[in-house]
Amino acid sequence: MRMFAVIMALAAGLVAPGAAVAQDADAGRALYRAYCATCHGMEGRGDGPMGDILVIAPSDLTRLAANNGGTFPRMRAILTVDGRDPVLGHTGAMPIFGPMLEGEGAVLDAYDGTPILTTRRMADLVLWLERIQR
Repeated sequence: MRMFAVIMALAAGLVAPGAAVAQDADAGRALYRAYCATCHGMEGRGDGPMGDILVIAPSDLTRLAANNGGTFPRMRAILTVDGRDPVLGHTGAMPIFGPMLEGEGAVLDAYDGTPILTTRRMADLVLWLERIQR
C-alpha cells in the first residue's frame, strides 16, 4: 500500500523522480540555524539561548540516533518538525515548522524500506540532523 502511494505521488508529479538523492546537508544546516538553533543550540545539544526560559528543556538533537538504538529516527524527526507528532515545549507545543519547510517534494527511506513523502527542505534538514549525530 505504501509503495502504491509513492507511485501515485510520482505519477501525479507531487514528488520528482530522483528527489531522494537531491538532499543538501549545507542547505539543511542553514535551515537548522534559521529555525532550530535558538532552542536547540548551534551544535544541536539543547543549549540554545531560549532554553533558559522554557519549562521543558530542548532535546539534545545529537543524541537522536543513540536514543533510538543507533538508528536515526527519520520518520519521527519529520513528524515532529512538521507538527504531525506534536512535542510539548514550554507551555504549549513546539513550534510547527512544516509550513516553513514546504516546497518541492522528496522521498526518503525510513531505513526499513518504508518511503517517507516529504519536501526537499525537510529532507535537507533531516540530512543535517543525521550528520550531527554522535
